[in-house]
Amino acid sequence: MDKKFTILGIESSCDETAVALVTSDRTILAEALASQQEAHAPYGGVVPEIAARAHLTQIDRLLAPILDSLHPIDAVAATTGPGLIGGVIVGTMVGKAVAAARGVPFLAINHLEAHALTARLTEPVEFPYALLLVSGGHCQMLRVAGVGEYQLLGETRDDALGEAFDKCAKMLGLPYPGGPVIERLAQAGNPAAIPLPRPMIGVAGSDFSFSGLKTAVRLAIESHLRQGHGMDDPFRADMAASFQAAVGEVLADRLRHACDTLAQHAPVTSWVLAGGVAANHYLRGVVEAAIAPYGLPLYAPPPRLCTDNAVMIAWAGVERFRLGQADDLTAEPRARWPLVALS
Repeated sequence: MDKKFTILGIESSCDETAVALVTSDRTILAEALASQQEAHAPYGGVVPEIAARAHLTQIDRLLAPILDSLHPIDAVAATTGPGLIGGVIVGTMVGKAVAAARGVPFLAINHLEAHALTARLTEPVEFPYALLLVSGGHCQMLRVAGVGEYQLLGETRDDALGEAFDKCAKMLGLPYPGGPVIERLAQAGNPAAIPLPRPMIGVAGSDFSFSGLKTAVRLAIESHLRQGHGMDDPFRADMAASFQAAVGEVLADRLRHACDTLAQHAPVTSWVLAGGVAANHYLRGVVEAAIAPYGLPLYAPPPRLCTDNAVMIAWAGVERFRLGQADDLTAEPRARWPLVALS
């Protein structure tokens, strides 16, 4: 498809309600987002029912200005999975309704594919490239050969990295979400102060494991408190720095394994870092240093496009619509939808 076109994107897979309007020539015409962080903060994590109700409350308000504008809409793209099913249902049903009312095609977007393709909106990323996708619910490495063409290189065997950050923060009595506050505290801490394990380092392949690291953090905190010490700011900073350093070493080791595999069997043009945890500047530096010896550049979307947003959903819609793809209105919301299932 050569002519310029415009896609409406809708995102509601977790705790962000978002809408955006993006053109095929990479122009973001409109975007709006309603965060639910305050609603979930008392619970230290996302509560599915609260999230679903918030999506219902917010989505019409966010959509109205776009639908009332004079911007044309050539297709509607909505996150149809994976995610918290209540929120996914809200976004999918609203997306279908708008598509039907406007008489335009509907695109059922895999949330992970949107993360995987976002860097192509903002950076000169060419296929095939390697992807490190790290978020609150996902942690995996893939080779991206094209839209809908994904080969899994490695994934977490238990917890996602974003979840590990959130749980570590919660154990330290820190607010949700944990990633930003852990990174901020770590700057004042000693990364060698508290010995923590480096799960999977040296193991063949590129899989991850973070549950043992999370347990080690809990045990270290319990030991500290049993010794009569308080949970003061210096201890929190040292734990944050030690945790972040352990994560960094694990990521670097797993990336080197993946780079070796790719160099031997399926070369790539670059690496892309995506997902909410990609907003962590320390981890971006770790990833860049790990792949540098292989002569591969690192691309990452701006931090605001790393966390869940509708711009990435609209852009994934652009990528698919350009190839002549669309879905009918029977597409069903999915709580689980592996990215490799698209291949």
